[in-house]
Amino acid sequence: MLYDYIVNNYEKDEPIFLAELPGESRGYVRQEMKRLADEGKVERLMGGVYYLSYVTILGTKGRVSVDKYIEKRFVNAGGKVSGYVTGIQLANLYGFTTQNPSYMEICSNEATTKQRKLEIDGRKMIIYQPVTEITKENKSALQFLDLMSSVDKYSELPEELLKIKLREFVKMIDVDFETVKKYISLFPDRVYRNIYQGGLMRELV
Repeated sequence: MLYDYIVNNYEKDEPIFLAELPGESRGYVRQEMKRLADEGKVERLMGGVYYLSYVTILGTKGRVSVDKYIEKRFVNAGGKVSGYVTGIQLANLYGFTTQNPSYMEICSNEATTKQRKLEIDGRKMIIYQPVTEITKENKSALQFLDLMSSVDKYSELPEELLKIKLREFVKMIDVDFETVKKYISLFPDRVYRNIYQGGLMRELV
């Protein structure tokens, strides 16, 4: 029974994509999920995406985890590295700014246009197409180059502290500078200036 499979394989706030569910046919799976939604066992988030119905400890209706949706849809689609966080969100996550982004920005192979705005359960996001296909091997280098193309706009840190933070960032996400060299020409020229001012030029030569 499809519902038993869902209960045993999905967390209560985890998005359920029709494409990943087992069944005799896609038509059968769609019909079953519609029936489960009609019965109140699952909730429909959008076309092709559902989550289990549940009640929180406060007695309110449970919601889907937007972070889990982003992870499954754009960052690790099909269990394969396919994207990363970028923009102000990235700068905020690693302590370069205290600004809170109005949009969560994601660079993903799953993007269908150069730039697309989405809103999922009240959470706004922008999905960008990458300059090249994102893989497990180049993800850190591309994320680093994305940061270096905008860190001068976002950073609130004095020069010496910025240099320290950048080195911490490079270490945390395990940036391979040989891979950085391979892709740096795909990014704006100011990346070189920001790398130089960030005290990381030695790693590129």
